[in-house]
Amino acid sequence: SPLANAKSLKEIEEYPLPDASQLSFDHFPEVKQKAMDEGRPIAVWAGHMYETAWAIRGYEQFLEDLMLRPEWAEAILDKLFHNNLIVAREAAKAGFHAIYCGDDVANQNAMMFSPDMWRHFMLSRWAGVWKAAKEIKSDIAVHYHSDGNILDIVPDLVDAGVDILNPLQPECLDIDKVYAQFKDRLTFDGCIGTQSTMPFGTPEQVKERVRECVRKYGRNGGLILSPTHTLEPEVPIDNIE
Repeated sequence: SPLANAKSLKEIEEYPLPDASQLSFDHFPEVKQKAMDEGRPIAVWAGHMYETAWAIRGYEQFLEDLMLRPEWAEAILDKLFHNNLIVAREAAKAGFHAIYCGDDVANQNAMMFSPDMWRHFMLSRWAGVWKAAKEIKSDIAVHYHSDGNILDIVPDLVDAGVDILNPLQPECLDIDKVYAQFKDRLTFDGCIGTQSTMPFGTPEQVKERVRECVRKYGRNGGLILSPTHTLEPEVPIDNIE
């Protein structure tokens, strides 16, 4: 974390974060057309906000900044917003189908900080990115990722423009509750637990979980069925197959 020992706002402001306005996106239309010719959808990774900020500043330091030095936190977040906005706009201009983005803003049980703090620092900026892209291409899908129990902020994400939510960890949040409220507004991506079913279930239990998710979430709403994260070494090959 290069700014972990920063002593002043000036150091934060002068940190030489790469500037996306200096990049060329001339290849985007060609890449999009190639995908279309192959019958594939195409998406762009627009970036993190919170995760990159704390990686630059240091985890504990950034959490302290949110509470004690908000102008320090916002100085980093504004640079990230600038870059993410440019990428999202260029993807929309080129006709991409989706924008991938997100931050791990929750732990196993709850948010990492208060929902109001998240709304002020993170959502306000993400909402600007998504709005700008949808103003250019109204049907571009926003795919948002956060591990953990984000139940408290799902309504905010949907209202701000999120179309696809990932990973919906069954160990962390009530997926049925999210589905009951947002099945007509959200596509689910994930739902197969990598802390439960995949490593510790039997092949038959994996099959039954897949069937259950299709039955529950795949009939009257969008469903991209997948493990909720990387399959770690303890996952039996038979469960993957």
